[in-house]
Amino acid sequence: MLKIGHEVVRPGRHRGDEPVTIPVPEELETVPGIPLNQREVDWYAREYPLETMNITERASRDWANAIRDTHIEMREIRKEHDKLNRPLVMAARLTGDQDPTVEPTGGDVSQDIKDKAKDLGFLEVGITYYDYRYTYQSKKDYVKFPHVICLAYEQDFEPTQTIPSIDAEIVHSSTYRTEGAAALELAAYINSIGYHAQIQSPTDNTGPYIPMFVEAGLGQLGACGYLLTPSEGSRCRLIMITTDANVSYDKPVDYGIHAFCQVCQVCVNRCPGRALMRDKIWWRGLEKNKLYFKRCRPIMARYLGCGICMKVCPIQKYGLKNVMEHYADTGQVLGKGTHDLEGYTIEGKGYFGPGELPVFDRGFFDMPQGDTEGWAFDNFKKQAAAAGGVISDELMENFRQEVARGLSQSRDDLGMMEEEDYI
Repeated sequence: MLKIGHEVVRPGRHRGDEPVTIPVPEELETVPGIPLNQREVDWYAREYPLETMNITERASRDWANAIRDTHIEMREIRKEHDKLNRPLVMAARLTGDQDPTVEPTGGDVSQDIKDKAKDLGFLEVGITYYDYRYTYQSKKDYVKFPHVICLAYEQDFEPTQTIPSIDAEIVHSSTYRTEGAAALELAAYINSIGYHAQIQSPTDNTGPYIPMFVEAGLGQLGACGYLLTPSEGSRCRLIMITTDANVSYDKPVDYGIHAFCQVCQVCVNRCPGRALMRDKIWWRGLEKNKLYFKRCRPIMARYLGCGICMKVCPIQKYGLKNVMEHYADTGQVLGKGTHDLEGYTIEGKGYFGPGELPVFDRGFFDMPQGDTEGWAFDNFKKQAAAAGGVISDELMENFRQEVARGLSQSRDDLGMMEEEDYI
């Protein structure tokens, strides 16, 4: 039996449930939240502000969507999701301009908001300040209010365990829409108690959400790059509401996850694209396991959205309380090395159990890089070099057309939806 360093007490999964106590072994203790260097975070935010990959990696985004759309069922899922999700995003964009319907009482409404969020089906809810350092450059003037309500909606367990699959993609998309509708109700409730509320939609992001969820005490960053929450691990979808309500801030928590992931390594070992880094590095001021994007997107594009790192996470599968209790009792990672946790089937490749990984042909991971016009320039240079430096009229015209197409593409999330031929 390992020595317990501290215990974390969290609210039950649903309103009215008994609190849950999570033991954290002493050897897994690090710091609350994520180890970070505030000066580095400040410097990167100032000198190299973040931007959404929908813009910076538009070439590979379009490439991936084109591949996914050759799979008829995947195309229909994406078509249906965009059709149903677009009105929710449009409604969310209007919330920041909605005035309160009553005068506020002046009291702290934190618990009222949390109770309402639980009633609406959110499994995790925490409150902190909105950290503008994580705002995308293209959305820098979008967020209106200083406080942020961080909300996590659980994705159904059974279809998630079939990852990668059509059923998992359906529940992935539907969970986004369900939480989007629930967030609209929560924003209306905040208006009804005297305050403004602005929804930051998960498919219309203002920036990466995880740092603020960690600050609000809702989990820690896992080796897979997801937020790992105490109840459902990575099996949730995130959404935020900024507000000017009179609220109190929650605090980051050391759940032991930051150290546990280094012991576990199941997602790292089972990633079919070998896209997860085994050792942590410092990146933009945070200590984390960095994802190899160019080895992740090709798998996601070709194999039903992948998500294997979510499926094989023991915290997602069994819950943090069970995982930590098992580790404290045995010094072992619950489920590691078993088919129950680690097995998965890839369409066209077959089943892979513990220790087994698929093999891909040379060139499988080749894909466009950067935005559309940047990728056009890279291709232009390669073709010109192959021609001995001769730039033909045809080559120049093709380059001109591709740059014009890139510059004409929308940089707005809703605009990107409207550019698709099925909207």
